[in-house]
Amino acid sequence: MKRRTGRDFKHLVMFGANFTLLLLETVLFATVWIVYYLPVIKDPLSPLENAIVIGLYMLLQFMFVRGLGGNRIGYRRIIEMWLSQTIALILTSIVIYAEICIIARGYVIFWPLVAIDIVEVFFVLAWIYIVRVAYLQLYPPRDMLVIYERAYPEDLITKINLSKDEFHHCKSINTEEGKEILHRRILEADAVILSDITDETRNSLIKFCYYHGIRAYVTPKISDLILRGAEDVQLFYTPLLLSRNHGLNIEQRVEKRVFDLAAAVVGLILTSPVLLIAAIGIKCCDGGPIFYRQERLTRGGVAFQMIKLRSMYENAEVGGARLAAKHDSRVTPIGKILRRFHIDELPQLVNVLKGEMSVVGPRPERKEIADEYMRSIPEFAYRLKVKAGLTGYAQVNGKYNSTPYDKLKLDITYIEQYSIWMDIKILLWTIKALIRSESSEGVDEDQKTAMK
Repeated sequence: MKRRTGRDFKHLVMFGANFTLLLLETVLFATVWIVYYLPVIKDPLSPLENAIVIGLYMLLQFMFVRGLGGNRIGYRRIIEMWLSQTIALILTSIVIYAEICIIARGYVIFWPLVAIDIVEVFFVLAWIYIVRVAYLQLYPPRDMLVIYERAYPEDLITKINLSKDEFHHCKSINTEEGKEILHRRILEADAVILSDITDETRNSLIKFCYYHGIRAYVTPKISDLILRGAEDVQLFYTPLLLSRNHGLNIEQRVEKRVFDLAAAVVGLILTSPVLLIAAIGIKCCDGGPIFYRQERLTRGGVAFQMIKLRSMYENAEVGGARLAAKHDSRVTPIGKILRRFHIDELPQLVNVLKGEMSVVGPRPERKEIADEYMRSIPEFAYRLKVKAGLTGYAQVNGKYNSTPYDKLKLDITYIEQYSIWMDIKILLWTIKALIRSESSEGVDEDQKTAMK
């Protein structure tokens, strides 16, 4: 009961921090709306119509913040929450400005909205910092117990230790220690991670944690992720889980294609100035070709020619296919900028228009690299149940050099949880991922692939 009460109060603190911030942002917008925009609208609005405009701003900001994961103030890193909130403010202002122009039946000045965005960006940073400091005082890092069975999970523990503000690795224990010792260690911890243990032991420990109200993280198996997309059915007077195992159905493929076409057209129009500047930069850098075509795999293992802006010197892969390294000498000076912000990927919008790719989906691999992965991880082929994507769930939740097994699990999660709303959220998360430098971090110098 004590654990439950603490969690409830923590959620109440986070809700209060988010609501206070949203309310202050709405008050600032309401001030600008009443002082600057109402006087230029010819047809006077009723009090209810004014309230609707202000309420719409509040709703849009709330939705964009939630979609970008910016509502975990205090719990997540300051820079991550600030980026999410800032992007949400900009997107909300763009939509609300369009609405104001419609109400005013013509273009109106936009600088008041820009001014409040600038004020809010600094205010949001200060607020997130204050809440984060207070949160860490109230809730210091929790003890994380790692339970493993086969190999010692060194990579996982390294990642835990990088999140020092949230958790700290207190102990690791092998399941060979026995049930009694395991249970005693679990009761002493704030949370546990069950890492790569057999189904029987895992099920027993999950039930133990559930009974005692202890937070349990589980490294999922491929079959777990497939079952997440299973459908609840009632057959033979008993509840069953139905996993259809065919990727997207025909209705989902049609709606995804319509979404892809619309997003690709809009994307090409909006990014055309960036593409033009990048093309000039590539030509000025070494005089070589602007575009680079590379064979990749999409749905069903079908090969296609993926288009990129050239970021490496010509004939960079004479020695064979390999991923870009952290300090890759093959990358041109302009290519480093293009790769840092993923601008080199923008021409793939043409592949989307041609139907070879989707805007969102598993990133396409070269056949040589995919074959190497599948020799160690046969399930890597499961990613080919849907079209390859310009961005994807694995790209916004992982890194360029994430292991293929981690990417596989993230991609299967996307396939089994697919929805148009999920595609929209991934596009929003992509904006944030473009700013994070680690998202484009290459593999180590001695690696040709991301396999470790």
